[in-house]
Amino acid sequence: MIRFLTAGESHGKALSVIIEGFPSNFVLTEDYINEQLRRRQLGYGRGGRMKIETDTAEILSGVRFKKTLGTPIALKITNNDWVNWTGKMTPGKKTTDVEKITVPRPGHADLVGVSKYNFNDIRNSIERSSARETAARVAAGSVARRFLEEFGITVGSFVESIGSIYPGNNFLTKLLSNKLPKNFTGWQLSVKADKSPVRVLDKKQEAQIIDLIKEIKKKGDTLGGTFVTVATGIPVGLGSFVHYDRRLDTDIASAIMSINAVKGVEIGSGFTSAASFGSESHDEIVIRNDKITRKSNRAGGIEGGISTGLPVIVRGAMKPIATLMSPIETVDLATRKKVMARRERSDFVAVPACAVIAESMLALVLAKHMLIKFGGDSIEETKDNFKMYVRKLDKRIKKNFYKRK
Repeated sequence: MIRFLTAGESHGKALSVIIEGFPSNFVLTEDYINEQLRRRQLGYGRGGRMKIETDTAEILSGVRFKKTLGTPIALKITNNDWVNWTGKMTPGKKTTDVEKITVPRPGHADLVGVSKYNFNDIRNSIERSSARETAARVAAGSVARRFLEEFGITVGSFVESIGSIYPGNNFLTKLLSNKLPKNFTGWQLSVKADKSPVRVLDKKQEAQIIDLIKEIKKKGDTLGGTFVTVATGIPVGLGSFVHYDRRLDTDIASAIMSINAVKGVEIGSGFTSAASFGSESHDEIVIRNDKITRKSNRAGGIEGGISTGLPVIVRGAMKPIATLMSPIETVDLATRKKVMARRERSDFVAVPACAVIAESMLALVLAKHMLIKFGGDSIEETKDNFKMYVRKLDKRIKKNFYKRK
């Protein structure tokens, strides 16, 4: 069973993460992890923090001579901005006067945080609820991504929309119709999307979005949007319908929903299917190249909580960033009077980064279910189990059902 735990505050000394449950002997390097951390920081419309931080992970344990040991993997990401916040965020004795924050921002964790944890300073809520924590998740997800590559599984994403601007030719339609280029992989999708400053696949849409971001910057406003995350190479049989908490789609929805500012998740055609006829929603089963498959992929690669072998397609909706440079109305908790919300350094739009974070969360869920299914203390053992299962899957179905006339 894979599990991970992150620690650290936005302006603390560092972020850290411990990942447990991966087998031994697959290659893992700091450079590999750092490439994914770099991708998380990309995107037109990001805030000033990205100019301060150049996120790099240091492997503290669990890897020797570039190979995993099967023991817990500990990673550390130093916060460069700590030097400017030492007096405000020190874990030791307070040595300077620090302004208490008493004005909560609507849409953020400020008010609920001080209510729940009995704080008298909103800074205590801001630090851990900040999306800065997702850097640690991307580091953890990079370990999962590297593990999945051993089985030919790759994960990628693209931004579908920012604001209300959608592409003229939405690649999501191809994904759901199962009309994909030959040898298509999830990672190829990310390689193409990363060439765009807003991670879209349509050049005309890209120009429109950049113009919109420039416009909302001037107004001091923010934007949200939608993104699509795709995993390819998934075998049939991950997950289960036996219990609610063993379903693959349950875990995926929970993981994507846990990302800061994500307010909606769907698998495959999702909400669109709710307004369609059954004949328009389900994927007809066919035989191609002597293998059972489906004509389309509206189910998003999952039926009954179990992977179908087609690409897993996950769509997420991210709300606009809660911190506004032209603030909206709130209440000062110290005076109980109406005021305008506090400004805090932030992004204008972070949907491109959110899509990359979603890749990492999806990779972690898939890696977990791969190990539940195939087990193994070493990568060699896991791969042997995987190969045996895949090789015999169609043979078993034929043996159990097919009767020659």
